[in-house]
Amino acid sequence: MNDTILSVLIFTALALAAIGAVKRIGLWRQGRADATSMSMGELIASLAKVPRRYGVDLHHVVARDRYMANTHVATGGGFVAAALLMVVVYGFGIDSAWLGVLLLLASGAMFGGALFVRRRRLDPPARLSRGPWMRLPKSLLVFSASLFVMSLSLVLPEGVGGMISGGILGLVLVAGIAWGLLEMIVGMTGGGSRITGPMKHAFAGALHLAFHRRPARFSTRDSAGIRDSALLPLDLTNPEAPLGVGKPSDFNWRQLLGFDACVQCGRCEAVCPAFAAGQPLNPKKLIQDMVVGMAGGSDTAYAGSPYPGDEPRRAPGQHGGGPQQAIVGASPHARPAAQTVASGPIQIKAAPGAAGEATDGDKLIHEFKVLVEPETLWACTTCRACVEECPMMIEHVDAIVDMRRHMTLEQGATPGKGVEVLDNLIATDNPGGFALEARLHWAADLDLPRIAELQAAREAARDPRPVEALLWLGDGAFDMRNQRTLRAFVQVLRAAGVDFAILGAEERDSGDVARRLGDEATFQSLATRNIATLSKYRFARIITCDPHSFHVLGREYAAFGGDYLVNHHTSYMNELLAAGRLSLDATRLATLGAVTWHDPCYLGRYNGEFEAPRSLLAALGLEVREMQRSGFRSRCCGGGGGAPVTDIPGKQRIPDMRMGDVRETGAEVVAVGCPQCTAMLEGVVAPAGEAEPQVLDLAELMARALVLEASTQGLAASTTQPTDAEVAA
Repeated sequence: MNDTILSVLIFTALALAAIGAVKRIGLWRQGRADATSMSMGELIASLAKVPRRYGVDLHHVVARDRYMANTHVATGGGFVAAALLMVVVYGFGIDSAWLGVLLLLASGAMFGGALFVRRRRLDPPARLSRGPWMRLPKSLLVFSASLFVMSLSLVLPEGVGGMISGGILGLVLVAGIAWGLLEMIVGMTGGGSRITGPMKHAFAGALHLAFHRRPARFSTRDSAGIRDSALLPLDLTNPEAPLGVGKPSDFNWRQLLGFDACVQCGRCEAVCPAFAAGQPLNPKKLIQDMVVGMAGGSDTAYAGSPYPGDEPRRAPGQHGGGPQQAIVGASPHARPAAQTVASGPIQIKAAPGAAGEATDGDKLIHEFKVLVEPETLWACTTCRACVEECPMMIEHVDAIVDMRRHMTLEQGATPGKGVEVLDNLIATDNPGGFALEARLHWAADLDLPRIAELQAAREAARDPRPVEALLWLGDGAFDMRNQRTLRAFVQVLRAAGVDFAILGAEERDSGDVARRLGDEATFQSLATRNIATLSKYRFARIITCDPHSFHVLGREYAAFGGDYLVNHHTSYMNELLAAGRLSLDATRLATLGAVTWHDPCYLGRYNGEFEAPRSLLAALGLEVREMQRSGFRSRCCGGGGGAPVTDIPGKQRIPDMRMGDVRETGAEVVAVGCPQCTAMLEGVVAPAGEAEPQVLDLAELMARALVLEASTQGLAASTTQPTDAEVAA
């Protein structure tokens, strides 16, 4: 009798899950479709990739927390195996002692994992969401224990087995299994558009692995996945295409699927520099807000950390929306003209009376603000720490920039000095509004070769050689501090005998800041014109001291026909050193003391270059002390994503926190490889009574240690860096 009840229960749960899945898929389909539809063969092929993507790529991220990795394998793996065996044994009535043993092992593994889940939830870290997640350990334990005991009836003698599966005990066990099925299977998809259980992420997460917007992030049997971190371009030629994302339905359906995969673990929250600084951004809350907007409703049920800042205004229950409602209202930082673009409150009306009277229907039971406050989106530094840490491989930065695009292109609502920067880029092709010829004022004494003149001379001499390296100066060339870095790097290039040249006044801004601020039109204009300029010249590679230019030129210009070999100056110097083209005298740096390396976000997390800078520091014979947050977990300096010009206030500054990380190492020098990192970290004021570590670019360290040939000493003399005393004077 109880076996029959269990069989009916299983198929009922599966039917409810199927209904919920269809409803959930319907929510995702509200998003924009792909440019081309997917064939049945492609759909099946995508689903077939899930096991590998889960076992290799996703689990690689989960395994960074070994405790939770083992817990997840035991609990999740045990449940999947137990569920499949349940369908076979109890659903279809195919039982045997061997199947019983397997069911015991699966449910036992799940029970063991559930014990660790319960331990985790007794005193959960602040980053973990509470609410329905707090009941999950009970559901896991009751389900796995009930199934384990019920499965004993399959392996024990018939009389004993009948006593377990029959009568009152059997009904109790069936009730325990029913509780688990309700949570584990029905809760995977939700019974409707707004009702979702804690395990919803399992269903959405599996499909997100199959239909991820960036398939290149995943490994194959033949190759490893890549850091697919280039922003995807807007189609500015299609008048029907939305300019960014103004409402949830403007997102691509794959993005909506990704939002639903969020497990609310808070790993993104724990590494977000804006959240740590008390700025009004919590990437976990942002993703959950997108889920609310997709399904319709409010954030009242959210049980995690809110956005930092003005707690009454940002507390759960203050925001809501729907698929066709505006995500962001008018920004208080926007131009005055943009204030008229506010979407107004979202009015959710009470249900009409039984007779259909309009009495209550005309009254508001609540008046929500829009889903997200504008400053939440502008607080992001686009450092991708959240993306790097997300075990469900959600693309938070893509979503934020998509929403910024709408605010900038449709509303003109760029805050702070962002408007001035964008206006300068449009008028002068650089964010500072300088004449392009001024980019080289610092190098008047260096006689830097222009590639146009060099190529013309070679063509006249019938010399077909391309320039070995085109030095992209970047807009750091307008900054006096970064000019010291550029002079040092020129000294290194000349010491190595590199055949290099510059564009000179032909070089425009790469477009990085315009794109991150959401001005895709200005970015694409800069990109296409830079590509047209570069196409006139022959060079083997581009080198730059700016990780942002390095990323944009090497990763993002390819979508517009600009396919180049681009090196960051640290990796290029490492290459020159390995080739024996540089000689160093480490004793010249002996008085510097210990050094720590700050990984720039756009060099490390965006492009995976972590080793070259450390190899250079080792070659310089310096004592290197790693910060606790280094490598792929490096803390952002706060200079990316246009953050310095949008200037969203918080409780503290991000660069202050990063210099705190530096001081914890006791290092006297922090080595950097980015003009924005240099500017942000040098702008930190040390606490009273403490000496601030010196900030030096790796090019400056290399230049100090160079052993020069007699033939290059004259050239090097003109590029020698001023001493610290001279700079202070």
